[in-house]
Amino acid sequence: MKSKLHLTILIIAALLLGGCASPTQAPPEPTAVPTEAPAEPEPTEAPAPTEAPAEPVETEPAAEEPAEVVELRFTYYADGVEADVIKPLLDKFMAANPDIKVVLDVVPYQTIDEQLPVQVETGEGPDLARITNFGAFKGKLLDLREYLTDPDSYVAAFQAPILEALGYGGFPDAMTVTGPFVNKTLFDQAGIEVPGEGTTWEEWTELTKEVAEATGVQYAIAIDRTGHRFAGPALSMGAQLINEDNTFTVDTPGFRAFAEIVKSWHDEGITPADVWLGAEPVGSCINAFKSGQLVFCYSGSWQINGVANDVGDAFDWVVVPNPTGEGGSTGIAGGSAVVAFADTEYPEQVARLMEFLIAPENYAEFSAGTLSLPAHATVAKQGVDFKTDNEFVLGALDAFTAEIPKLSEQGVALNVHPYSFAYYRNSANRISQYLTGELTLDEMLVSLQEDIDLAIAEAQQ
Repeated sequence: MKSKLHLTILIIAALLLGGCASPTQAPPEPTAVPTEAPAEPEPTEAPAPTEAPAEPVETEPAAEEPAEVVELRFTYYADGVEADVIKPLLDKFMAANPDIKVVLDVVPYQTIDEQLPVQVETGEGPDLARITNFGAFKGKLLDLREYLTDPDSYVAAFQAPILEALGYGGFPDAMTVTGPFVNKTLFDQAGIEVPGEGTTWEEWTELTKEVAEATGVQYAIAIDRTGHRFAGPALSMGAQLINEDNTFTVDTPGFRAFAEIVKSWHDEGITPADVWLGAEPVGSCINAFKSGQLVFCYSGSWQINGVANDVGDAFDWVVVPNPTGEGGSTGIAGGSAVVAFADTEYPEQVARLMEFLIAPENYAEFSAGTLSLPAHATVAKQGVDFKTDNEFVLGALDAFTAEIPKLSEQGVALNVHPYSFAYYRNSANRISQYLTGELTLDEMLVSLQEDIDLAIAEAQQ
């Protein structure tokens, strides 16, 4: 009986609970019971709107943040204002390419020369760098032609020997060119007009002798003591230094002819002997030129600022076209380059930066701000609005820029040749031995060729 009673009580309780609340909701809170019926609300009219509802304001969608910002490391040396000039260009690039951040690491040239090759060899190098020793990075550079949107324009903009030496992994950002500085004041005092394009080395020799005699200065004509400077005139007179085997041959009619001309200057005493023949040769004729005692000095574009600063208003000077001969009118090219390394993790982004820097308007801006000769064919042809008020500097820069399109293929290829050191290292000493009479011309050429061949053989071991 008790069990049936208990069961009946449990069933009644469950039914009562099920009617009071659902299984998923808590029971409602008890509310106070009103003692009076609530007053009926009085009907009210909705207020008439005083203004038309505002139109929804359209807003521009927020600029999307790049999914990932790539950081490019750019190791850079500067021997002037180059870093100051390139920074605004990099800022301009990053503003147009918010997915790329370029970190410019400005270092001493010694770092580029000594540490960078080791860093690149061990896989710890940057994405890009500014260099001068192309051979040190052979096989380590990124072939940009695979990533540029317009590789044909890149190839057309620069001299083929330079791009080939770089493995199409960069571009020359600044150029140097060998050529003559002339004291215009002395020509004016002698009543002789400064000659222009097409003047031969023989004609320059005679004209400068006349000017020196008429004005009483000590020296007429000179050339720096280096195989680098000697090569330009030799090529102009028909020499072909780089042979079909891509090594060197010095015994050619053009090389012989210019060696004989320089020998005649020394024999006649119309050139400063200590440049080539002193116990400690001074190497360059530029100091004799700055002193006002030399009519014509064959050196190069890197001397422009030094001449301008040291000469001041002591006399007027100009840069004239390279003398001409059977080989045309050519100097020797040199300079620096911006390169990209093959092991970069971001070749597409590197190529975008390179394409920006070689765009004519950006390249010209760099040349103008750094007073650098442009290696870019389009920029050189258009001319550069160099940022200086010095009329002599402007004239010299324009004159050297005009020499760039005239450079012979070998005039460009020599400085970037993998064995150029073999010629440079030995030529000045052997030529000096000929100038002093220690060696005949034939003996000098044989000895120099042997020196070059030995140096190349040792390098190939």
